[in-house]
Amino acid sequence: MTPQQVLSQFAASGTQTCFHDRHISPQIYAGLDGTNWRLKDYEARDGYQALRKVLGKDGGPGMTRDELIATIKESGLRGRGGAGFPTGMKWSFMPKKETPPAYVVCNSDEGEPGTFKDRDILHYNPHIVIEGMIIGCYAMGVHVAYNYIHGEIFQVYERFEEALEEARAAGYLGDHILGSDFSFQLYAHHGFGAYICGEETGLLESLEGKKGWPRFKPPFPAAVGLYGRPTTVNNTETFAAVPWIIRNGAKPFLEIGIGNSGGTKIFSVTGDVELPGNYEVPLGTPFPKLLELAGGVRHGHKMKAVIPGGSSAPVLPAAIMMDIKMDFDDIAKAGSMMGSGAVIVLDETRCMVKSLARLSHFYMHESCGQCTPCREGTGWLWRMVERIEDGGGRDVDLKMLDEIAGNIMGRTICALGDAAAMPVRGMLKHFRDEFQYHIDHKSCMVPEYV
Repeated sequence: MTPQQVLSQFAASGTQTCFHDRHISPQIYAGLDGTNWRLKDYEARDGYQALRKVLGKDGGPGMTRDELIATIKESGLRGRGGAGFPTGMKWSFMPKKETPPAYVVCNSDEGEPGTFKDRDILHYNPHIVIEGMIIGCYAMGVHVAYNYIHGEIFQVYERFEEALEEARAAGYLGDHILGSDFSFQLYAHHGFGAYICGEETGLLESLEGKKGWPRFKPPFPAAVGLYGRPTTVNNTETFAAVPWIIRNGAKPFLEIGIGNSGGTKIFSVTGDVELPGNYEVPLGTPFPKLLELAGGVRHGHKMKAVIPGGSSAPVLPAAIMMDIKMDFDDIAKAGSMMGSGAVIVLDETRCMVKSLARLSHFYMHESCGQCTPCREGTGWLWRMVERIEDGGGRDVDLKMLDEIAGNIMGRTICALGDAAAMPVRGMLKHFRDEFQYHIDHKSCMVPEYV
């Protein structure tokens, strides 16, 4: 399928792109309804044809490791988990010479508030993740991989285990896959719902059976990862994009997106919209189009603000968001980040002080306690915001909030401290008047809505 056909199909679908029960842009979700996830269904959608192409089992010459990595680099595929790091470059960091054991881990520990795309990928189309991981491991010379799945979606974990058994029985996993020289095994592992295990080194610690505390870096996982061996960690959606790229080529994937961000992206749109759900659209899609697909703001209300990349991303006012294209660079220029792709829409009925109090309580609760600035600072942030919300705010509180957030950022082993601080700074930057009103009047400036 050409980029033009993909875009035409996307445009023709109109509002029919929410993949819970509607048509989907064809890269990851093609006519899925929750029942057609089995191996036979996936194979009917050209499933595992990319793997056959890579291994030379489709009548072609096959692809070398270097050719695979070069293709992923050329596609412009960037990590879909939050950081947006170029996938092909990340794969190239693995040792060129096979020095077993080395590992690949799929990060399906999706715990960012507002994000639910990876859960649904594994529910609706688990084999696309399996195929993407096999191809990625072949490219990196890895023979064992794990998919670490968030513990609070245990039914999804069970479905993925079923898909693994189907793949093993069909010869896509195990010794000498499809009669080739490549042997590979993939295992599923479930966590227990700890947000901190979404951080890649905390995940690796948990996978080893230890407390999920993030590690100091360097050394980075590519050198010293799982069990002290070279390891690459990629997000679920990242692996799910790989088969399409191999089947259709790097250039078509790149041209679907924008600039140095190739392909489509799944956005979890939630909050004050009429049709919350997951939407797969080309990167660079204008935010107003995405909002239209989600049915617009609920009840005809006006949009007040948007958190564009999950709860840890700085909030942006509606006026700024309406001029933004949904890609890594454009959102960053506006002062926020695309993050996990969770778009949280806040309408005019939302008190920003109360909203921040809820977010701050989450980060206080999920801090692992390893780093003092995060362990103590997240509690300070929540208690101060909660006091302002309850009518006990003081004039010095806003300055103190900003200072505490600044003292947390960049001073912790992992990014959870930054994740707690950025919502505070974003709210104070754009909605300081609401916080000041709470302090001055001991009440909220947002009127009551029925």
